[in-house]
Amino acid sequence: MNKRTVLMLQFATGLGAMSYGTMFTVLDDFRDEYGVSESQLGLILAVGFLAGFISQIFLAPFADKGNAKRMILLGICVEIVGNLMMGFGTSFTVLFAARLIAGIGAGMVYPAVRRVVILADPGRMGTNLGRMVSFDVGGFSIGPVLSAVTVGALGLAAPFLICNAGLVVVGLGLARLHVQEATGEVPPQRLAFDLLRIRPYLGAVIIGLALYLMIGTFDALWSVMMDDMEAADWVANLGISLFALPMLFLGPVGGRLTQKYGPFRASITGLTIAAFFMSMYGVLGSPYAMLGFGVFHGIVDGLTITGGAAAVAMVAPQERLASAQGLFGGLQTITGGIAAAMAGATYGAFGRTPAFLTTAVIMILLVGTGAWLARAHLSMKPAAETAPVGATG
Repeated sequence: MNKRTVLMLQFATGLGAMSYGTMFTVLDDFRDEYGVSESQLGLILAVGFLAGFISQIFLAPFADKGNAKRMILLGICVEIVGNLMMGFGTSFTVLFAARLIAGIGAGMVYPAVRRVVILADPGRMGTNLGRMVSFDVGGFSIGPVLSAVTVGALGLAAPFLICNAGLVVVGLGLARLHVQEATGEVPPQRLAFDLLRIRPYLGAVIIGLALYLMIGTFDALWSVMMDDMEAADWVANLGISLFALPMLFLGPVGGRLTQKYGPFRASITGLTIAAFFMSMYGVLGSPYAMLGFGVFHGIVDGLTITGGAAAVAMVAPQERLASAQGLFGGLQTITGGIAAAMAGATYGAFGRTPAFLTTAVIMILLVGTGAWLARAHLSMKPAAETAPVGATG
């Protein structure tokens, strides 16, 4: 039953990511058919990030109070409503509200899912979290394909309705399954900010912020940089895919490596190497050389990306796993948004080299600071025979 529960939860997150990926590919249709301006499209995208940030921080703690399953099912229902509005909305106001609602739903689902996945099979925590990454990336990657196949023939609502059909099936399946809920005394705090007083947890969070600093910068600058370097269109498009593709296939392998060598070691090693790759994007003169580095960059990330969530699971109190994961994910989300804005401004004012080198330096500073805070826990590994043990200081 544990394996079945974990698989259903992974599908839940993957379908949410698929809805998100679908939305990106129909933005031009919203503009052309409904007269939504580019600035309004930017607001629609931005409100989703903000909603996910707020939802993960303010709603995730309820999953720790014996409501993890309810949070997941309610979040799926909220996502379904958001997708329906996105599929049938014809004005900026409706589409803005749709993305807001869908972002709230996703923010409800993700921390609760991580809590249940961690508790359902502690001995395979790293592998299961790695598969979650694969499902997320896979869902996001399939979304554009789904849109391309269905929108022209069936209309704008078609891909969102297909995602909703999957979410309904997963929701009905989860409703009949038992999941691990809260055990023992639940602390009274609603929000998770007090967890930042736990030094190894704060260290894991700071290390994890380096990942989204990198992602926000890369996503914001890659296509623009390729265009400015007069690279072929396929180089710009393939670069984003090659950056994400290894995460789709290597997530479970990376999870097993995290399980074997420890989450802190995996994160620190992966992000240190990634900072080197980011610096190289700032100094290499050929877009094809950058593309080659991007392939190896994606492989490194795919093998180490699960370390952050696993580290948080190990050093946070077990009874507050969802709160800890929600704060971690929320801070990562907002960091990615800030990084994208700052990278764009730096690139516009000073050029490619300062933008990427600055990001690389800040990544190293974040990793170093986090490692120092968690220095007594850097060698810890998930225990196959026991559930994660919460730290108290």
